Amino acid sequence: MNLEKPMPVWGLATSEGFRFFFLAAGVFSVVAMTVWLGWLGIHAAGGVLLYVPFVQPPHQWHAHEMIYGYGGAVLAGFFLTAVPNWSGSGPFAAGRVTLLAAVWAAGRLAMLFSTSLPAAVVAVADLALMPALAATVFPLILKRPKPRDIVIVSLLVVMIAGNTAIHLAWLGFSSNGAEIGAKLGVLTLAAMIAAFGGRVTPMFTRNALTAGGEKTHLPIVRDRLDALGIASAFILALAAPFVTGGIGLSVIAAIAAIANAGRLAGWRTNAILDRPIVWSLHLGFAMLAAGYAALAVHWAGGPIGQTAALHLLAIGAIGGMTLAVMSRAALGHTGRPLVVSPAIAWAYALVGAAALVRSLGLAVFPNHYYAVMFLAGGLWIAAFLLFCFVYAPILLAPRTANPG
Repeated sequence: MNLEKPMPVWGLATSEGFRFFFLAAGVFSVVAMTVWLGWLGIHAAGGVLLYVPFVQPPHQWHAHEMIYGYGGAVLAGFFLTAVPNWSGSGPFAAGRVTLLAAVWAAGRLAMLFSTSLPAAVVAVADLALMPALAATVFPLILKRPKPRDIVIVSLLVVMIAGNTAIHLAWLGFSSNGAEIGAKLGVLTLAAMIAAFGGRVTPMFTRNALTAGGEKTHLPIVRDRLDALGIASAFILALAAPFVTGGIGLSVIAAIAAIANAGRLAGWRTNAILDRPIVWSLHLGFAMLAAGYAALAVHWAGGPIGQTAALHLLAIGAIGGMTLAVMSRAALGHTGRPLVVSPAIAWAYALVGAAALVRSLGLAVFPNHYYAVMFLAGGLWIAAFLLFCFVYAPILLAPRTANPG
């Protein structure tokens, strides 16, 4: 019998950072996507908005909030939960986690109502989270530094640079900073998936197979291929935002695609198709390789647009992998069995479908822009509504306990 008592909303202000930030990420992803689709819907109907609460161009606001708003919440929840485990230290103080939660929320409100605020105030409010997060987790990482952990956490610095580039453009200091910052954010998050996702996916697959009695046909990890997949993803993240296409970028993206697809090929995907909590990781990683392949084709002069390729990474790889990790981590860290409900299995599939519709829909139906956008956005909203509905009670309740 599980002993579980309801936890009030303010119970999210604990030392367990995943509770607030994973739930906040799910809720915010629905809100931000709804705002974006609402703006598109008004224009599709031929209407004109007399007032918009945010001053940024709507497509830039949408890109920023999905990358640095949703992505920032996921990163905070992940690092605040994982770093204490990596370092062997105790959990962070509840006050520190609460402060970071307040900083994230202030940034989202400042971005949403930026029409009424000075641009400098918006910039400070939005930029504050990741430096504060870095200042929280870096000291623990440096106590027991491991190359893999340092690489993953150091990408926070690149995210800070990308977000800064966007705000510098909005402050009038650069003409293309918004595009550079958005691309830097997407490709950096993708590089994190190549590094972290490439570490946990074969590990969790091995755990699932051995628990089922499998002893021989287990995932294969090749160190050189891992290094190539991570390094090429990292180089692409640092180079692509500052270079206008070309064969050089195409080659790097192709290497990233082939190396990461090769990594995935050794992880026994066909053996875990009956376990959604595991195949969701494989699906996200497959989208990562597909996104890099699409970028390689684009930069080689092929028929795939850059926006389509980046959305394959942003929705399929980043959205899919973060949903998979959040749903798994929330179960594990609250003492629940690592088995997801059918609703969450559907959520995984809906995010994958959203990625394909957004990335390929306009190529197949070029004259149906709004229909493609509404369908892709609707699939995303449905997926994260399912996540919020299923996981809010889990994240708002105390850890389960089985009396002995």
